[in-house]
Amino acid sequence: MSDQNLSEAITSARLALVPMSPEFLEACLMGELAVATRLLGRPLPPEWLAEEALMRVRLDQLHQNPALQPWLLRAIILRATGEMIGNIGFHSAPGPEYLATIAPAGVEFGYTIFPAFRRQGYAREASATLMAWAGNLHQVRQFVLTISPDNLPSLRIAQRLGFRKVGAHIDAVDGPENIFRMDWA
Repeated sequence: MSDQNLSEAITSARLALVPMSPEFLEACLMGELAVATRLLGRPLPPEWLAEEALMRVRLDQLHQNPALQPWLLRAIILRATGEMIGNIGFHSAPGPEYLATIAPAGVEFGYTIFPAFRRQGYAREASATLMAWAGNLHQVRQFVLTISPDNLPSLRIAQRLGFRKVGAHIDAVDGPENIFRMDWA
């Protein structure tokens, strides 16, 4: 990791959650992999490069509001090997209008763990680490996840983290999703 990435990373015992800058996202989208690799300080797995739609959405948000940088996408780096094993991030800063009836001062997040690294507790560890950062440093007290009813591993993770179902909706991109909220103590 570059020194800047390391200083801005949120860390746990096994993971570093490294922010993805607009320059990094632009390099990925333009196919400038050498530049993107240098900016992240890590080789980029093919699974990440397939996330173009996510990159575009978050890059647009950063262009509109650069202050969102700490809240949005982060690479999940396995500290022992330096490998990028997935990504995690909030969808906005706390208190977005779309959460007003579900979690008025809360924030929604999502994550992806690449297939070779699943079922090893990384998603739960990354989620708990991200929530602790927001809860302890920024006093966020409500967290939201939206999960497909068919995504049993993520449903189990949400349950283990203390989330409870508060609703459901049909997402224009992802289809049916259950909405879960957790109130941080």
